[in-house]
Amino acid sequence: MITSLSQTSRILWISIPAVLLIICGGMMFWLNHEPAHFNTIEQANRHAEAHGHRLVTGYTTTSTIIETVDVLLNKRGGYLSNDIMPPWVFLDNVPNWEFGVLTQVRDITRAMRNDFSRSQTQSTEDVDLMQADPLFHYDSERWFPPDTEGRYRKAMEALEGYLTRLSSPTQPEAQFYARADNLTDWLAVVEKRLGSLSQRLSASVGQVRLNTDLSGDTGARQSTDSPDVLLVETPWTKIDDVFYETRGTAWALVHFLHAMEVDFDDVLRKKNALVSFRQIIRELESTQYPLHSPMVLNGGQFGLFANHSLVMANYISRANAAIIDLRNLLQDG
Repeated sequence: MITSLSQTSRILWISIPAVLLIICGGMMFWLNHEPAHFNTIEQANRHAEAHGHRLVTGYTTTSTIIETVDVLLNKRGGYLSNDIMPPWVFLDNVPNWEFGVLTQVRDITRAMRNDFSRSQTQSTEDVDLMQADPLFHYDSERWFPPDTEGRYRKAMEALEGYLTRLSSPTQPEAQFYARADNLTDWLAVVEKRLGSLSQRLSASVGQVRLNTDLSGDTGARQSTDSPDVLLVETPWTKIDDVFYETRGTAWALVHFLHAMEVDFDDVLRKKNALVSFRQIIRELESTQYPLHSPMVLNGGQFGLFANHSLVMANYISRANAAIIDLRNLLQDG
């Protein structure tokens, strides 16, 4: 009898951890999921109908930001970046995807506060956007009160307040100015973000680069001297992190650009830039193809195995080059 009980205890001690590991692995597989795209125009129409709003200039872009944050917080598994319990704490692909989305939300909200909602440099800031901007810059990994999700939801409420005032004919102080210079300024920020990501992706295989930090200006100076030749290489533990951060960045930008195509339609047509604008979207959409591999491969440039980072860098670089051309067209066209 005692022997039988001891055998049962050993079986339980072995089987319980095994079952827990299987459950944990299954949950990790289920949670490692990137949300699907949504139609920005249909979403804006539904939002306006549900709240009784008028569809005015800037409505599609603002409602798209709100919907993007809502997806970020309420997708499968919720917001994962600040989770500290298993199995969520073992996931890193989705949290990096979330950080890419969040970076674009932060950038466009600041552009809304500083540029899109103001007619001149001396104009007064919008009261709701003044609240939303700093709230989105709250620590993305904080889990103890006040938690990250609560801050981001307050930022969404502030954007909802701005959107309500924007659509109201009795509150002209809330504005969205769809001008070429405002769009150009925001695209300049996007250009820098994509340029950085492209360099980090390309460094997955290690690169020897010439130092061009001071090129083009004989009078330029820098704080500390740098070597003439630099070896740049992304640590192998960070390769998938950069890859998924880029996918999140592109996911958010695809939605924001689709929304801006509606709000800036007249500007883009006047500058004959609509096709160039759509080409940027097409390049970024190419980054969203499903990854048919259990992991992000890091083969050599012309090696036997694929290098997913270099493929992603190609699309990002092409989108970045198209943005540079579009900015020149908006400024000079």
